[in-house]
Amino acid sequence: MALAESLQMERYYEDGFVPSSYDAPHSSLHRSITWVAMGSILSSLAFFGMAIYGLAGAAGSDNATGFVIAGLIGAVLLLFGGFAMVHIGRANYREYVKRSGRIH
Repeated sequence: MALAESLQMERYYEDGFVPSSYDAPHSSLHRSITWVAMGSILSSLAFFGMAIYGLAGAAGSDNATGFVIAGLIGAVLLLFGGFAMVHIGRANYREYVKRSGRIH
């Protein structure tokens, strides 16, 4: 979803001004999907831990393979799902960079 014309504040910026990450209307921090994505990426660590637990207990547990497989599948899904959501969440910023030519 593109920003409305009235929210495109860069036309009021003076040369050399760099808006802060949180105050800028194009900031990715204002979008819920960015925060859900960061939570998803962080949650993938639990599944990596589950896979490591399965690998560590492979000698003494009858269900170690299940832990490894489920852990890796969950970790990969959450990790790449999170990366995709971050990409979606930063769409306004990429549009701002394309529109203004600014890079920070």
